[in-house]
Amino acid sequence: MTYSPPFTLNNKIVSLVANISEQLGRLLATQSSEQSLLLRKVNRVRTIQGSLAIEGNQLSEEQITAILDGKRVIAPAREVQEASNALTVYEQLDSFQFDNEKALLLAHKQLMLGLIDSAGQYRSTGVGVFKNDQVIHMAPPEGLVPRLMNDLFAWLATSDDHPLIKSCVFHYEFEFIHPFADGNGRMGRLWQTLILKQYHEVFTYLPVESLISSHQDDYYKAIADSTNGTNSAPFIEFMLSMIEKSLQQLHHNNQAVEYVTPQVTPQVTPQVTPQVAALLKAMVSAQEKQQLSPKVITFKREELQQLLGLKDKKSFNQLYLKPALNEGVIEMTIPDKPTSRLQQYQLTELGKLTQKF
Repeated sequence: MTYSPPFTLNNKIVSLVANISEQLGRLLATQSSEQSLLLRKVNRVRTIQGSLAIEGNQLSEEQITAILDGKRVIAPAREVQEASNALTVYEQLDSFQFDNEKALLLAHKQLMLGLIDSAGQYRSTGVGVFKNDQVIHMAPPEGLVPRLMNDLFAWLATSDDHPLIKSCVFHYEFEFIHPFADGNGRMGRLWQTLILKQYHEVFTYLPVESLISSHQDDYYKAIADSTNGTNSAPFIEFMLSMIEKSLQQLHHNNQAVEYVTPQVTPQVTPQVTPQVAALLKAMVSAQEKQQLSPKVITFKREELQQLLGLKDKKSFNQLYLKPALNEGVIEMTIPDKPTSRLQQYQLTELGKLTQKF
């Protein structure tokens, strides 16, 4: 008899699926290829930073971007290796078949390369999930893992459930089995992205992990509630709500790309303040006056303050510099040393897009 994971659908889940489908249709109709390419890189970094942060990695988006660009980052070697591996795996996402168990093992081998000896192999010992030194989940015995994973992939390949539902169920079941000695959280989130990618290309660069990172307690609670109830509905509901919020954020980012111009205004996007808009305008205007390539336009903090006619360092940092960095429209030239006296700032990919209008 074919295995089928236990789950039920409620009204909220059905409503979330409908809302997500509607948002996807709207994106497909309005998003340009230029926007897609720009947001793909920006959100890929956010995805990886969010997924690694859930597992305790402290690297910032700026540091991961630096690793992506081949720059040296001063940070714990293991954290840099984790980020480098994740960047490699996500770049190869198109080469993995979502319902192929061997593909999952290969992805895990690349994701955990140099981090554990058993990369690409199912665990050979028992394993538990801990939180604050307390066991919150004891995974099935190691001897059952191959059969459980085989059953799960057999269901994945034959299930006619909606891809949104199927991806959430697989993610939960994967975390319940906990098939690897390490890297289970990263792999579960990666494989859900891969399953969703078959449904809509936008999931390739939708940073759901970034939202999960900021809702970690709810994430683990949804897993625990599903386990206690022998029904993954709580986890399905949680993940769909994160997907819905990520799509809403992506819509706002699309608006940012659409409205960013050399005459940046406070209407750039609801998340961009008038101060950040003014900073962007000043940087773009300075670039135009000097006729510099966007690749070499960099500014010291003092120069940015001078461009804006501001004298108070603390006010500038709080109202202009930090919000602009958080929004991803500017970046540090030395991300691993935020307080370096040599630190300068430049437009990001999103900021550079202003030069095209």
